[in-house]
Amino acid sequence: MSATEDVGKFKHRSREVTEGIERAPHRAMLRAMGLSDEDLARPFIGVSSTWNEVTPCNYHLDRVAKKVKEGVKAAGGTPFEFGTIAVSDAIAMGHEGMKASLVSREVIADSIELMVIAERFDGLVTVAGCDKSLPGSVMAIARLNLPAVFLYGGTILPGKFDGRNVTIQDVYEAVGAYSTGNMTLQQLRELEVSACPGEGSCGGLFTANTMASALEAVGISLPGSASPPAVDEQRFQMAVKSGAAVLALLENGIRPSDIITYEALENAMAVVVAMGGSTNAVLHLLAIAYEAKVKLDLHDFNRVSGRTPHIADMRPGGRYVMAELDNVGGVPLVMKKLLDAGLLNGDALTVTGKTVRENLRDLTFPSSQDVVRTVENPIHRTGSLVILRGNLAPEGAVLKVSGVENLRHRGPAHVFDSEEETFRALEKREIKAGEVVVIRYEGPKGGPGMREMLAVTAMIIGQGLGDKVALVTDGRFSGATRGLMVGHVAPEAVVGGPIAAVRDGDTILVDAIKRKLEIELTQNEIRKRLKRWKPPKPRYTRGALAKYAMLVKSASLGAVCH
Repeated sequence: MSATEDVGKFKHRSREVTEGIERAPHRAMLRAMGLSDEDLARPFIGVSSTWNEVTPCNYHLDRVAKKVKEGVKAAGGTPFEFGTIAVSDAIAMGHEGMKASLVSREVIADSIELMVIAERFDGLVTVAGCDKSLPGSVMAIARLNLPAVFLYGGTILPGKFDGRNVTIQDVYEAVGAYSTGNMTLQQLRELEVSACPGEGSCGGLFTANTMASALEAVGISLPGSASPPAVDEQRFQMAVKSGAAVLALLENGIRPSDIITYEALENAMAVVVAMGGSTNAVLHLLAIAYEAKVKLDLHDFNRVSGRTPHIADMRPGGRYVMAELDNVGGVPLVMKKLLDAGLLNGDALTVTGKTVRENLRDLTFPSSQDVVRTVENPIHRTGSLVILRGNLAPEGAVLKVSGVENLRHRGPAHVFDSEEETFRALEKREIKAGEVVVIRYEGPKGGPGMREMLAVTAMIIGQGLGDKVALVTDGRFSGATRGLMVGHVAPEAVVGGPIAAVRDGDTILVDAIKRKLEIELTQNEIRKRLKRWKPPKPRYTRGALAKYAMLVKSASLGAVCH
């Protein structure tokens, strides 16, 4: 769409605030911000940004959003930048603050929706950096169904410590190493000050980079936009292109419902499990599917993971960070290998107006690299995420198997009713090899907010227990978590799920090979225990967390709010 073209016909919604005698007050308000007659005649494009000074993931997004606006203007639109919230998961980790993280996903989606409805934008570009801000932005895109593009803020560069690349994951695990005497306080300090060298989201294939990769695979982001670092000039070039792309979508009548389809979400699942992505992708893709009115369930993840090899050697289970993937071709390299093997739907439409196959057709990649393997020589022959079911998780539970040595663990339960209890037990060295650590009442309703537990899981790794215990919870994990850690157990404890019946010493089986999560009790015994069980009092009775606890549904449904 050129700046000289008659673009007024694309003002499908904004004409409601710019045209007619009765809209003179509206135009007066807009003129107060410097808009001209030409600006008012163009399509109005919202540019949503999760910029803040709370987290390095989002610290630079004001500059990225300004570049998006440049692209919108050059393509013939009038951009309007507005902000929404974003929680820093890394800083919120390990205390009450993490309860707000997943809740923020819904607030982000709602706030973007409300702004777009109120201001009558014709199209939308959303810019986001930290974990929940990515799916929250795309949930809004799917819900609104206006021409839209999502743009990721980009990964942080790796830090350097002892001559190797490090990320925030290393700092969390170092806390455990220090508690066992395997690291000095000085070493911990040196790691702390070197792990995060600047702007961008956590460097490994943790949740933000996982979701950026998934959303590129869905086709709601431009090809190649997931992997460039936050400080790379490519990031700002992608911003300009994203601003222009939304005008092309508007001109061609392409909406998110044309892009976020079942086939596109299958592509996203395939890319996530091929790369060893975060367990949070399950929760977020289910939520995006819900907003897009696409029927998706946990069975789809098992099916796609069962046929898709794990080919990208990415941290936390592997060796490389996102910036290193970018150096060899980024997410398009992974997608091309999967497409050529018949493991992606090449006919899925994307925000370029072209299909996945058309986008990838002419791409070339370095011939010598070991970040991404071939499908014929994978790291694992199946994908990195599995859905477990059994009498302890009738609705399902999620496990990431990349980097996990022992795929089967049977042992006595060591039960805790909160993350804090578990962390204190770890500090006292009370968790023993062979146990199954059970953390309950941390689900979507019970937490509320379904906290990530990187502080706990990293402490387990740092204490050398990573391949000696299993962990089972109705809460969830950071993308940086590794080990035999089973999350999203549903139904959760607070609604009377079987996990509420577990007692210390009960034998639990975690079997990733057979995809089972079982407690060695009869159904009759589980029923007897639950009959005597009483739900705990709500932890919050007013405010955002109380409201969320009332509205949120099961993790098996994406923890969406109905």
